[in-house]
Amino acid sequence: MPKVSMLALISRILLVPYTIALALIVWLPGDQASRVTGIVGRIARALADRLDLSFLHTYTALEFLANIALFIPFGLLLALAWSRLKTWHLTLLGLLTSGLIEFVQLFLPTRFSTVSDLVANTAGAVVGCLFVRIISRLASTPVRPARRSVQAH
Repeated sequence: MPKVSMLALISRILLVPYTIALALIVWLPGDQASRVTGIVGRIARALADRLDLSFLHTYTALEFLANIALFIPFGLLLALAWSRLKTWHLTLLGLLTSGLIEFVQLFLPTRFSTVSDLVANTAGAVVGCLFVRIISRLASTPVRPARRSVQAH
């Protein structure tokens, strides 16, 4: 069995409370979940009023962005926990996890399952994964000192 790095181990451990928090956010009855997710509505209302925008459009955009943000840690933790998995594997895990959430929400009377949530959640997982991949690549690339130009006299 290959040795697991400390970072991978910590990421795997952090996936447990993250997954529990995610499950509570997406599967609690709507009135209870709104204690956490209601901030999106309050921010949308404030922005719509201040910028003279439609509340519905503002809320829809912010909710989409919030769903992306909700899944960034998922992609980030997965990429750190299992660094040998390819990006498309992690993307598929994000899609399948989001698909499971949306499927279960079909049977919850106070929750709504939407394709836009599926897209946003998957995008968030991809963003988190790509962040780790880019930082890892930048960290492993040696920085070359600038070449001094030789001036002829």
